[in-house]
This record gives sequence, structure tokens and C-alpha cells, in this order.
Amino acid sequence: MNSIHTHIPGYPRVGAARELKFALEKHWKGELSEVELENTGRALRERHWAEQRAAGLDFVTVGDFAFYDHVANHMQLLGCEPARFEFHPDASPLARYFDMARGATACRCGQAHGDGHALEMTKWFDTNYHYLVPEFTAATQFALSSEHLFDEVAEAQALGHRVKAVLLGPLSFLWLGKERDDSARLALLERLLPVYGAILARLKEAGVEWVQIDEPILGLDLPSEWRNAFETSYWQLNQAGAQLLLATYFSPLEENLGLACRLPVAGLHVDGVRAAHELASVADWLPAHKVLSVGVVDGRNIWRTDLDAALARIQPLLDKRRGALWLSSSCSLLHVPYTLAPETALDAEVRNWLAFAAEKLGELQTLKLALTQPEAAAPALLASRSAIAGRRGSPRVHKAAVAERLAATAQDANADRRASPFGQRQRIQQQRLQLPAYPTTTIGSFPQTPAIRGARAAWRRGELADERYEAAMRAEIEDAIRRQEALGLDVLVHGEAERNDMVEYFGEQLEGFVFTAQGWVQSYGSRCVKPPIIFGDVERPQPMTVQWAAYAQSLSSKPVKGMLTGPVTILQWSFVRDDQPRADTTLQIALAIRDEVRDLEAAGIAIIQIDEPAVREGLPLRRSRWNEYLDWATRAFRVSAGVARDGTQIHTHMCYAEFNDILPQIAAMDADVITIETSRSAMELLKGFGAFRYPNEIGPGVYDIHSPRVPDTASIVALLQKASAVIPAERLWVNPDCGLKTRGWPETEAALRNMVSAAHVLRSETTARG
Repeated sequence: MNSIHTHIPGYPRVGAARELKFALEKHWKGELSEVELENTGRALRERHWAEQRAAGLDFVTVGDFAFYDHVANHMQLLGCEPARFEFHPDASPLARYFDMARGATACRCGQAHGDGHALEMTKWFDTNYHYLVPEFTAATQFALSSEHLFDEVAEAQALGHRVKAVLLGPLSFLWLGKERDDSARLALLERLLPVYGAILARLKEAGVEWVQIDEPILGLDLPSEWRNAFETSYWQLNQAGAQLLLATYFSPLEENLGLACRLPVAGLHVDGVRAAHELASVADWLPAHKVLSVGVVDGRNIWRTDLDAALARIQPLLDKRRGALWLSSSCSLLHVPYTLAPETALDAEVRNWLAFAAEKLGELQTLKLALTQPEAAAPALLASRSAIAGRRGSPRVHKAAVAERLAATAQDANADRRASPFGQRQRIQQQRLQLPAYPTTTIGSFPQTPAIRGARAAWRRGELADERYEAAMRAEIEDAIRRQEALGLDVLVHGEAERNDMVEYFGEQLEGFVFTAQGWVQSYGSRCVKPPIIFGDVERPQPMTVQWAAYAQSLSSKPVKGMLTGPVTILQWSFVRDDQPRADTTLQIALAIRDEVRDLEAAGIAIIQIDEPAVREGLPLRRSRWNEYLDWATRAFRVSAGVARDGTQIHTHMCYAEFNDILPQIAAMDADVITIETSRSAMELLKGFGAFRYPNEIGPGVYDIHSPRVPDTASIVALLQKASAVIPAERLWVNPDCGLKTRGWPETEAALRNMVSAAHVLRSETTARG
């Protein structure tokens, strides 16, 4: 008889009401002590474990909590904080932790630092979660250096919980980092493994029954030397005596399937949503004495699980194997909102189709009951069938007019082409815009002040009339324009005062979307997003941004950019319907953005930015699937922009991702200007654009907007000089890394003033040479 257990790889950290976010921000302002912040974390963990236990899970997961990022947790656990920070021995671990995450000026440890810029941040595989990138050199050493994991284990055990601890595996940890010299980070594995062994021995000694050790890189195309390192590494880790549950997720195992099944571990967790087709092979290859953990509840999306379909997927595994079978979510529930409970205002029909993290725990409980006590599971299974059938048959999901336009666009070979090639457009745009060398601009948003947030909240509550709200937003837009003119920026933005979020704002005005009140998901640190839910066909009933852009342009003789979010980013940063190909949904959104571009242009807007920061993160983790994705993703962008006339300059923005391996496709998007994040990597990302000879104009970010640190003019000049050695000066723009929504006005103006000064220095140098 199979033994059925339930568990999850991880749970949301920020709390049902974003308690962690608010505590972090109070701490960073000096309003909450370290002790008080630690108490908040302890209370959240206690609550989350209690919910897992109440839902009938056989284990609670310990080690998934982080004050900022779980990869940063491992840097401290493994004793490999970058030496460049020159931390003082007396600095508290928490102060050092936030110093790495936010930059040296964020640290209140009272000590001087060396190179204090924040760690680079990039996307966690193909999710919208950002992790802090470990830095390695040939001199990097490792040592067990933090007690946090062991303290949390003790907390859970003291509460009577059965504990499964979780660690990021050693090979994935090294893979996710970067070398800061000419060394090879895999060479550090020999130093790293003994520290992992010591951690596992401590956990076993503490009475931890299972240790989940995450190796998501097993779902990637790994070089042979990395694949070959797994067996010897896990043979060594197995000597610690802990029961290891090797966990993979986000991608099929493919050529690594046999390797994962034969590693010397006690169990294997696989993604039964994204790699459902591999379950039969895993069941064949995995030895009978090992636990098979199957992630049958989707940890990446918010739709209710089709429980009948999940049981049909599980039953063949039970028939094949007589060993223990564990049921789980496909990956950590970090990537979905906390609970549906507060969503009382959400459309009732759509709400019935959804399951957030807490509800997914209930689905696991129902699946276990269906396999062990079928009669007890019957009511929940009946409710699931009703919801699934209701969604499939709802007339609100499909629209004939949208389908017809989609089909016509798919057949139109010219829908994604500008009228003329870039060189010709560039000459026309230069004549129209009359911009100086090294033109300065920002990415789009300006600080969302308490006054802005307060006005929007009052308007949403019905306490502020439409006319007064619009007047307040116009005042904020005028203030932003005047500040930019005073700073001497060349291309202005309206500041996006009226926007809550770069995706939500558009989704609220498009048909086919619904929105939650508290559906927050952590993006990084205290930054949370509230993704829209795309439940049906998408179309634009009326203009979305034109009135604000036209008003802003009326205030200045300088060009003011129209600001749009691109179709791939709206897709990636929403919870997407799973009943049609993602390519179809993206093209529907692209057609809506295309209509907006046409209307902005008609209103006299000369520069339109269509942000696509999520193109890179949408890449399938397997290279064999890249071309298919990039074909439809880049075409969707071109469809959005293709309606623009030659004299209209199309910008796009991308951030926090590695672009070098998809540069031909980025070039194929044919944006007139692309702005990218480069400051945290000291322009390293720009090298690929230079080697590729990127043909269009480019604005490498010259300072990190996620850090409160204000860069001086000299540091910006140095970055621009590095950039001009790679990209011809006539094609270089000067801008921050990203939008300035989360910053305050004093630091924003100080940084932009230095940025404009740096541009003037470069212009003077160019004049002197010429």
C-alpha cells in the first residue's frame, strides 16, 4: 500500500496583509528596531506553519522565510558575503544583509564600507521574483556563519510541528552566482560541499526528519561539467545522514531525468504541472525505496486545480509504484497571493475559478482524502467539478470579434512592420526632435508621494469626486514637468501619478481582466505587486493614456514621452488564462496597445515608450523552446509599434535580466531606442550589445534606482565613458536604470541633477575631440 503524504516546497513570506513589507520599510526608516523586526518575522512564521498544519499537511516547511531574499539568506548561511563590502566584525548580521541588498548607505551599522553598491539583482528563473546574485572570486571561502535556519527549526519544533527544512542546493547556488574575476565558480564546489555537509549534520542532530534540497538547475541545459558534478556532490552530502528530498521545478528534467532519479537521495520532488509528461518516466526510473513527491497543484498560477484531472495523473503512479508518494504544489507558493478570503468584492463567478496559496493547501488535503478516504473528499470534489465546468462554459471568456481580429492579424505579414528601416526613421526623428548628443531622460515614473497615494485611495473609496481627483493628478503632472525642466532633462515624462502599477493600470481599462484587493505577490524585498488576472479575451474599449499624455505635452515645448506597457510584460506580470496558448493572449494585448499607439500619435505625441522588461524572463528554461517563444513575443511587440509613422520615435525599456543570449531577437523588435539596466553590473551587460553591434539607439542605465544611494557626477561620467567605448556616442542616451516610483523627490532630484551634469561633461569631451 502506498504511503500518501502532503507538503509544499515553500509558502508566501509577506503575510496576509503584507505585514513583512510594512515592518521592513519601518525598519529601514529607523522606526522599528532589529528586535521588533525579528519578532514580526517570528510571528509570521508561526502563523504560516499553523496554517499548513491546519490544512492537514504532514510537514511544515522551515527555511523558506526571508526578510529580503532566500538566496541572500544562503550567502550569510554559507559565510560568503562579498569581501568588497569590508564589513566591520561588529556589524549586525541583519544590517549587513540589508547592506548587500540595498547598498551601503542603507546600512545603519555605523561603519565605513569599501565598494558598497548593492548586489546585482535578476529574475529567479522565469518568474517575476528577483533574487540577489551571489558574487564569487577565486579567493571566495565558505563557512557555516548563521544560526537563523537552526533557530527557525527550533521555533517550529517548539510549536509541535513536524519539520521539513529547505535549502537551496550547492550546485544551484553556485550556478545562480557570478564570478567577479577570471575564475570558474564551479571550482568552488570543493570548498562549498563541506559547509553543506555541516549544515545537514546539524539539521539531523536537531531531529529534522527531511531536508528538501532545491536544485532547479536540473531543469536547464547544463554544461557537461555541471551535470557530472551532481553525483559526486550528492554522494558526499549523503554522508551527513540526513534524509534528502531533491526538489526540481519550473521545467521538465529531459536529459537530466535519469541523473535526478539515481542520485543518492531519499526522495525526489518533480513539477507535475510543467513536466506532467515526464511523470511516467520518473515513476519507472526512480527506485522503489525512494519517495516520489509530485507537484500536482500549480504553484505559479491562480486557477483552481482540476482535481479529477490531478487524480487521473496520480493514479498511474500509484499503480506503478509501491513506495511512498507525496503530493505537493509544483513549486513554492511564494509566486501566488496569500488567500482569497479578503476578496469579497471580486466578481463572484471568476472568484469561484480561483485558488490562492491558502486554498491550494486545501486542494492538497482534498487530493489526499480522495486517495485515502474517498467518501470524505466527495463534497470538495463535487465543488471542484462544478467550478471547472462553469469556467469552461462561461460566455464571458470568448468573444467572436476578438477572435476574428486575431485571425486577420496572424495572416497579415505587414502588421508587425514599420514603414521604413531604422536608418531612415532615425534621420526623420532627429530632424523632428532636435535632441543634443547624449540626450537625457528618465524611464517613466516619478515618486508616488503620500499625497498621490492618498488622493488615489480616496478616489477609489468614492470619497473624492472624479473632477477633484483629475485636478489633483494634473497638478502632480505639472509639478513633475516643471521639476524636469528645472533639472534640464531633454526628453520628459508625465510621471505616471495616476497609475497604481504599470500592468494593473492598463489591465483595469482592458476587457478580459479582473483585479483583486489583496492579491499581493513578493517581487523582491518589500516590493510587492498585485498581478491582474486575465480570464477572457482582451480588447481595449477606449483610450487609456491619451488625455494624460496630451495634457503633459501641452505644458512643455520639450518632447514628453507617451508611456505604455508592452504586451509580453502585461502577459508575464499577470496571472494568465491557461485555456489557450499564451501567444494568442499576447497578440490580443498587442492589438489593444497598437490602438493606443495610434491614438497617442494622433494627439501629437512624438515619442512613445512601450516597456518590455519581461521579454527575457518569459524565455522557456530550455533553449529548444526559445525560438518559438521569441518569434511570437517579438512579433507581438512589433505589432504594437508597427502602426507608428516614421517620425514617431518608439522606445522600449528592459531591466534586471541577461540579454546577451537573445540580442538578435531584441534587435528584431526594431525599437528606435532601448533603455536597459546596467549600473549594478558596472556596464557589464552593455558589452554584449557592443559585440553584437546593436544597430539602434540605446540608453544604458547609469544609476541604480533601487538603492537610496545618490551617485555623484564623476561615477556617472565613468559609466558613460565605459558605455561610449562600446556604443557610438551618436546612439547613446543617458537615463536611470528603471522607473523612480519608489524613490523620494529629494534623492531623485539629486541623482538626476548629477546625471544631467554627467551628460554635459560627455558632450564637452565630444566637442573637444571633434
